[in-house]
Amino acid sequence: MGRLPSSRVAAIAVGVVVALLVVLLATREPAADRKSTSQLIGQQAPAIGGEPLLGDPFDIGATDRWVVVNFFASWCVPCVEEHPELVAFSEEHAETGDARVVSVVYSDKEEDVLDFFGRFGGDWTVFDSDQGRTALDWGVARVPESYLVAPTGVVVAWFVSGVTQTELNAVIDRYTQETGS
Repeated sequence: MGRLPSSRVAAIAVGVVVALLVVLLATREPAADRKSTSQLIGQQAPAIGGEPLLGDPFDIGATDRWVVVNFFASWCVPCVEEHPELVAFSEEHAETGDARVVSVVYSDKEEDVLDFFGRFGGDWTVFDSDQGRTALDWGVARVPESYLVAPTGVVVAWFVSGVTQTELNAVIDRYTQETGS
């Protein structure tokens, strides 16, 4: 039996590697379905820095209600899609005062943010980006990202790529039932 030419051995090796890669990619869980978690879950919420572009100053450590901390940018398409949900959540909870939304700008211009809220609504506090320090403290990698903070100041949920009013209310209801608070 003769030896295979080295070019044929190389082609077979490459073919095996490609076949293994195809199997690996075809059988792994899609990225959108993978669950990851923020290291902030179960921890006290970090401070929110920066000056308010809209709304009143806000200290996350001095609240007795639920807080949605939303990181967004006016140029972010999923942020635009998510925004009506945040407006609906904010309006629903404004009646009882048990929850509020606070937004933090992520890599955006003040005039674009003001235009965004002028066009799409929302009357909550919006903080400037403070050169990204707040986003770093919260571990934000991309927008939109939102965190739900319990009245105790503990982060209880993290939402990536958008959140709905229904999702926020479901987490609040579940947490309230589990803790009795």
